[in-house]
Amino acid sequence: MIPLLTRYGAKLAAVLVLALGAVIAVKAATDNLWQRDAEHPSMAAAEQQADAEEAYDEVRYLHVNYIAETAGADVTVKAEAVFEYAADKANGLNDAQQEADEAEKEAEEAEEAAANAGRTDVDIPGSCGEYSGNKATGCALAQEHGFDLEQVGCLVALWDRESGWNEYAANGIGAYGIPQALPGDKMASEGSDWETNPVTQIEWGLGYIEGRYGTPCEAWNHSEEVGWY
Repeated sequence: MIPLLTRYGAKLAAVLVLALGAVIAVKAATDNLWQRDAEHPSMAAAEQQADAEEAYDEVRYLHVNYIAETAGADVTVKAEAVFEYAADKANGLNDAQQEADEAEKEAEEAEEAAANAGRTDVDIPGSCGEYSGNKATGCALAQEHGFDLEQVGCLVALWDRESGWNEYAANGIGAYGIPQALPGDKMASEGSDWETNPVTQIEWGLGYIEGRYGTPCEAWNHSEEVGWY
């Protein structure tokens, strides 16, 4: 009887051992699975996402409160800034307009000065018909040389002073003719009749003025300054 019980006891003990081992194995496996789940990257990502959302909610809450608490102050500051900007802009526009007006005025003055450069206080004829004799001839020849009526006025004033448009005018130092060439025989380059022909003298005189002064008015200005040309 005892041996039989012993055999049953041994089997029972073996079964108990196996069962206990199974329980331990299952517990170990369960613990390992929980640990693996906790360590899985997706679990860490989920935790980070939750932390980020919590931080965002906190910042958003603080930001909303800040806006609510400072809304009035922001409006005032913005209004003052807009006013200052508008004032600065207006002042800038006024300054720019003033500078533009001054620049325009200066440009007009410079243009007028350029237009008046070389002009003299002489009588400007309306046409060569206002003259007669050698002056009429001189007017016609001057226009053939490309000079306008203003230049003719300067030429008339210049040779009025020099010779009175007399083709026989001479002075004590040897100047001769309408343009008062010095010496008079310089005019021979224009023609052998330089002593008597006013056309020859005028042509020579116009060539001399062009070569030395450029225009009759420049020659007149020089004569005004120093008394000769």
